[in-house]
Amino acid sequence: MPDLRLSVLDQSPISEGMAPSEALHNSVDLARHTEVLGYHRYWVAEHHGTPMLACNSPEVLIGAIAAATDHVRVGSGGVMLPHYSPFRVAETFSMLSGLHPGRIDLGLGRAPGTDQLTMLALQRDRRQLAGDDFRDHLAELLGYLGQRLPADHPFARLAAVMPGRPHRPEPWLLGSSPQSAVWAAELGLPYCFADFINPQGATIVQDYRRRFADSEAEPAPRAAICIVAICAESDDEAERLAASHRMAFSLLRQGRLVPVPTVDQGLRYARSRPARSSSRRFVLGSPATVRAGIEQAAEEYGVNEVLLLTITHEHEARRRSYELIAGEMGLGGALRARTVPEVA
Repeated sequence: MPDLRLSVLDQSPISEGMAPSEALHNSVDLARHTEVLGYHRYWVAEHHGTPMLACNSPEVLIGAIAAATDHVRVGSGGVMLPHYSPFRVAETFSMLSGLHPGRIDLGLGRAPGTDQLTMLALQRDRRQLAGDDFRDHLAELLGYLGQRLPADHPFARLAAVMPGRPHRPEPWLLGSSPQSAVWAAELGLPYCFADFINPQGATIVQDYRRRFADSEAEPAPRAAICIVAICAESDDEAERLAASHRMAFSLLRQGRLVPVPTVDQGLRYARSRPARSSSRRFVLGSPATVRAGIEQAAEEYGVNEVLLLTITHEHEARRRSYELIAGEMGLGGALRARTVPEVA
């Protein structure tokens, strides 16, 4: 698939024995590295109240990454809109777009990215959990960015005072459910489906295309997917490295939050558990194996862009995984990147 774009979703993993601040610096380093390798965009995720993932403020990390890189698109994967005022998100990403024209993506999600207690801590009003008004707030946010709020909207005049004008971010809707696809289609937004959460999403993406209402910004539906991928020199080594990811997320599903464990911890954990097949898609292996898995997923969904989520205990293994994939897939910067040293 010569026209297939590869991009990065970074959850800023905190490994066992690592300070959270080191994880944030690793994200900046990985963004520099993958830009040189030829990846198209670099998105950072939002999570709260966990010792495993460091980024709870995507806009801060986006600013640092955009300043440290030259041309890669940088964005959120995503901002969890239920926690925030639509106006505040619009202002923030407008500023980022003004500072880095043509490079900022605003990926928006509905999930909380945390547990109910932390959700309450994020709210200004702690008397009760906020209601589900995501669809209305999403439309309001898009109105600020596109200067399209109805004249009778109480905040209509604020759409004219976005600080980054004439530049603005490219909005995306993120999701793993049928409802997110419906909203993305109704609002004429590009849509990124989280296959790493729900690997049965091909029909959801098809429904998005079928329902899509074209807009001035998006005359046709545009979809991408995000999958888990770990690449190493051999299939066996990639499977070994994946033990850290598998253990961390197995414990997460049990409500046990831990830093990303070492490979040895992950292997011991796997041996202590009954053998069971995972319902999640893991694209693991040598460069040729991973290429086949990426292309299979892209064909299944009918997309020409795949974001890769890679979590390993060692940062160098994560850098190497993206490098091997870039070389196998023929990304433009793969050979040049071999001379770029890791930033301490």
